[in-house]
Amino acid sequence: MTTATQEETLGFQTEVKQLLHLMIHSLYSNREIFLRELISNSADACDKLRYEALENDGLYAGDAELRVEIEHDAEAGTVTVRDTGIGMNRDEVIQNLGTIAKSGTADFLKQLSGEKQKDAKLIGQFGVGFYSGFIVADEMVVRTRRADSYQGIEWRSKGEGEFTIADVDYPQRGTEIVLHLKDDAKEFADEFRLKNLVRKYSDHIDVPVRMPKVEKARDEEGNEIDGSEAVSWETVNEATALWVRPKAEIGDDEYKAFYKHISHDFSDPLIWSHNKVEGKLEYTSLLYVPERAPFDLYQRDGVRGLKLYVQRVFIMDDAEAFLPLYLRFIKGVLDSRDLPLNVSRELLQKSPQVDSMKSALTKRGLDMLKKLSKDSEAYQTFWNTFGDVLKEGPAEDYANRDKISGLLRFSTTHTDSTTQDQSLADYVGRMKEGQQKIYYIVADGFKAASHSPHLEIFRKKGIEVLLLHDRVDEWLMSHLTEFDGKSFADVAKGDLELDDMADEAEKQAQQETAKSKEDLVKRVREALGEEVQEVRVTHRLTDSPACVVLPEHEMGFQMRRMMEAAGQPLPEVKPILELNPDHALVSRLEGTEGGNFDDLARILLDQAVIAEGGHLDDPAAYVKRLNALLSA
Repeated sequence: MTTATQEETLGFQTEVKQLLHLMIHSLYSNREIFLRELISNSADACDKLRYEALENDGLYAGDAELRVEIEHDAEAGTVTVRDTGIGMNRDEVIQNLGTIAKSGTADFLKQLSGEKQKDAKLIGQFGVGFYSGFIVADEMVVRTRRADSYQGIEWRSKGEGEFTIADVDYPQRGTEIVLHLKDDAKEFADEFRLKNLVRKYSDHIDVPVRMPKVEKARDEEGNEIDGSEAVSWETVNEATALWVRPKAEIGDDEYKAFYKHISHDFSDPLIWSHNKVEGKLEYTSLLYVPERAPFDLYQRDGVRGLKLYVQRVFIMDDAEAFLPLYLRFIKGVLDSRDLPLNVSRELLQKSPQVDSMKSALTKRGLDMLKKLSKDSEAYQTFWNTFGDVLKEGPAEDYANRDKISGLLRFSTTHTDSTTQDQSLADYVGRMKEGQQKIYYIVADGFKAASHSPHLEIFRKKGIEVLLLHDRVDEWLMSHLTEFDGKSFADVAKGDLELDDMADEAEKQAQQETAKSKEDLVKRVREALGEEVQEVRVTHRLTDSPACVVLPEHEMGFQMRRMMEAAGQPLPEVKPILELNPDHALVSRLEGTEGGNFDDLARILLDQAVIAEGGHLDDPAAYVKRLNALLSA
């Protein structure tokens, strides 16, 4: 019996209240995962004690056995999960069980929709598995004592907006969680049910999960003693680190269960890679590609990296030094024999051994994605989720640029679909005879890209163009120089050169047309003055009267808008105006004089800027000129 002192009642953080309401009232689709989450937390607590004890073995206090224990009481309707891990002090209990101390909490909660399956997966990714106990319990009681403290703490709550915390006598280190089961969840207070759940979800955990085993008492000679029972503790799980076992002995279900343990994800991974390296460096890696993105994928301070072990001793949860940032979605475990047990983040950043492992693990991750790409449906799931992140790769990792290029997917004029499912190899395989370049266009959105005037000549000639409409795309293309010996060309920059695909008669006709329009080009250039860098006749247009083009090596319109929105001052760049000599408006312009000529020339320029997705400096003046033209 514990005696509570210094008791106080505190309110949950607002986000926790929302989460608890969802847990209690919505998520019934997979109630049994509560046990997996609590065992996983207990195993983490044991790992943390093992790590802290490297410098202070007095934390074991005579009990070096790390374990998780599960008991049940069918009559009382309770399930107890207990561990001999690091434990918590009063401040840690309030911090860990009363608040969600992660950045992005509000953004995470906005994603919750009330759809059971969807929200369950989000909650798993967010890593708040402790609260899943309220799916099956109408009250939870936590008793804990930190390994370096003599003061026990009791936390209790019914999940209704507040919790009570008090000092108690708790003789052993670690944490004990007692779940008072709801009437419709009493099925979990059953030995057979609990053992099955441990073997189903937690068999791979490198900490023994034990349950009491009741047998008839026997004397020294092995004979049963009437009316007497003996209780022993039975290890229910495999209790061996999964990554150190031979691959041939591990089934797919075990790999999937281990992924859910380390990631707190509710979905299966798309693919995994398990490898043991021996030689100059010795380490074992087990890498996974998730199906779903964590909520903080694009937050710079988001938690990322592998779980690092040194000779099977847990070191840190998020060792980010072993994978480049563009592969930050990969989850997994790395167990090294070469790093010191007291390794720190600072040492990891300076170690040549880490650099070598990072290089090898990066290639392993890319090879894993290449293997996944052979399954078009699974790879499309991956690309839809993580494609924007992988696009960061060519800028960050020059050495693996070719490998990354082969994994990229795009929308193109071949499919005219927003779905990015066409590879560069697909594009090259469809190139026209004589085509030397891979053509692309960058725009703010898919429709702006697919309807751009710059595509008109390409559609006419049946030449495929990549339609780039993600924010990262222009930055990506600034770091992609070639693929399979073919260079890239932005159709909205520089002179359009399709000479290898044009016959001599066509070239001759273009030259004659350009010469016949020299006077018109000169007049338009004088009318527009400093608004443009150059005016010229183009043969890239078939339906539009004009378009604007940037110099070949100039920053694109989309990138300029992004930089300006971020407050980055940029020097002004004047566009090049190209006129379609065969368009009726251009013919009309040629026969116009005086102020009407100037107005029509400016209207053509403004329309070209709008078609490019740009913004006019003086929209009212454009409307006034257009109205005057229409009413003339």
